[in-house]
Amino acid sequence: MKPGPARPAAHPARPLPLAHPAFALFWCARVASGLSFQMQAVAVGWQVYALTHSTFQLGMVGLVQFLPIVLFTLPAGHAVDQYDRRTVYGVALAAQGVALAVLAFGSWGHWLGVPGIYGLVAVMGATRAFQGPATQALLPALVPEGMVPKAIAWVTAAFQTATIVGPSIGGLLYAFGAGVPYATAAALALVGALFVALMRQERTVRPRQPATLKSLFSGIHFIRHNPVVLGSVSLDLFAVLLGGATALLPAYARDVLKIGVWGLGILRSAPAIGALAMTVVLARRPPQRQVGTKMFAAVIAFGLATVVFGLSHSVILSFGALVVLGAADTISVVIRSSLVQLQTPDEMRGRVGAVNSLFIGTSNQLGEFESGVTASMFGLIPATVLGGVGTLVVAGLWMRIFPALRNFDRFGARPPAASTATPTSRPAR
Repeated sequence: MKPGPARPAAHPARPLPLAHPAFALFWCARVASGLSFQMQAVAVGWQVYALTHSTFQLGMVGLVQFLPIVLFTLPAGHAVDQYDRRTVYGVALAAQGVALAVLAFGSWGHWLGVPGIYGLVAVMGATRAFQGPATQALLPALVPEGMVPKAIAWVTAAFQTATIVGPSIGGLLYAFGAGVPYATAAALALVGALFVALMRQERTVRPRQPATLKSLFSGIHFIRHNPVVLGSVSLDLFAVLLGGATALLPAYARDVLKIGVWGLGILRSAPAIGALAMTVVLARRPPQRQVGTKMFAAVIAFGLATVVFGLSHSVILSFGALVVLGAADTISVVIRSSLVQLQTPDEMRGRVGAVNSLFIGTSNQLGEFESGVTASMFGLIPATVLGGVGTLVVAGLWMRIFPALRNFDRFGARPPAASTATPTSRPAR
């Protein structure tokens, strides 16, 4: 009997990022640290407001976290590029855990007042100044280059899951006293540091440079003269700065949708639900071609969703708009993070990542401030709609100003040469 034609061999399943042991430990560390951050954020907010009954004092919590990030951004980037990035990340997580442990003991012993809480929150802000660039610079070395966008999607999914789950756990634990969520968050931060310590990776020996002004500002210099990186980072900065509708959710829940505190919780969860759903999609099918066009499309969708939310008086429509907003923002985050990391030479990733982290923090913090100011000047709904329209205008302008970003096709491509002596080529990962 004549044998039939041979069946084509099945395509081997593509390995997941978690199949790489170093990345699996890194991912676990990110989950632990993300849960720790969300739990302590809820506990600090409740405790400060319970002690002061002042919204101004509550707003100061964000400021005392943000100022150390601004202060330590450039030194942190330099340190990440000069020392073992695992060590920098692990020490930062351990320091965060110690600060949280002090918060726990101080709350149990009733000897920690609001100034002490501010001081420890500032310490944790300083640790995050080092964590941001360390994680951004460390991740690309843990997986093959072609898997970096998928790995970023997995890390983003971990962060979004922590954003959804962490505040709920922190709120439940706070019922047993402020020290309980602090102690749990401290344990999670220290577990994250342990995961980092267990990572095994071939160490890249980089030549040490003194901390000169030229070295400290070289990350800014690199971004200025790389149109793809500058365009993506600045687009995210101004889009989020103008489209900060989530900062106004309490006012929408009370005055526009009239759904009370329970409804506010639903609205706050909507962007995270959209973001988590999109990260699941991107983890399976990360963007490979026309990434610049897709990034601009995501920012445009973000702006349109903001306008729809601003005009909506329906709870269902508002919830849907926020889900779309979170999903579109996630597409932009994954593409921007991949572009920044894949277009930056390894020896510069710490300093470039530090500037990128500062931009992200600035857009989030100042975006909330901008939303509050415009709402007080123009009214709640006009301010939200203007923010969404402003995001659309920024997207249109950036498509014209940064054609290299608009036309960027795939992550493995080399960007157009910049008119500077600063190298813009990407070394092999």
